[in-house]
Amino acid sequence: MSDKDYLKDISEIKNLMNKSSRFISLSGLSGVLAGIYALIGAAIAYWLVMTYSNGILYIFHGWVFWACMAVLMMIAIMSAVTGIILTTKKAKKTGDKMWDNSSKRLLLNFLIPLAVGGIYCLIILSQGTYGQTGGLMLIFYGLALVSASKYSIGDIQYLGYIQIILGLIASYYPGYGFWLWAIGFGLMHIIYGTWMHFKYDTN
Repeated sequence: MSDKDYLKDISEIKNLMNKSSRFISLSGLSGVLAGIYALIGAAIAYWLVMTYSNGILYIFHGWVFWACMAVLMMIAIMSAVTGIILTTKKAKKTGDKMWDNSSKRLLLNFLIPLAVGGIYCLIILSQGTYGQTGGLMLIFYGLALVSASKYSIGDIQYLGYIQIILGLIASYYPGYGFWLWAIGFGLMHIIYGTWMHFKYDTN
């Protein structure tokens, strides 16, 4: 057996081990669409605040605040539904199982930091500290991505690191929290999703 055959066997064994321990059917296109949803939602929220809150971006009043929260929830729901649909489609195409031990571990490690962050953001909002919420969302979402990367495509950890860095900057400069949120959840998802799509989905 030649060295090339040994390398091929080793590569196949490695791929089988990755498939058994990691959920690798995540769709890059779902990340692109999630980024587009986030940018559209950010534009709607910006228009609401600038139109009905006396042009002061960082102050929310009454129904404007709840309207922005509704937009945020719609973004989250649409992103989740899109991700499930496209990931299921990719898993069927590649012959992988959508719901197995690796996907369960992925979901658990993703949702725990995300749920804790969501609860903490609600506490902050109930105290009227609106300026920190954008940074906190980015930080906890980044932590969720880093945590989940152990059970999925390892490259998503880098998106997580970027989100954490943007969140820390937003926490230090809360006046720019909105724009950094749009960059993190919008632009970075589009860039990273596009890269992931051409790296993994087109092969």
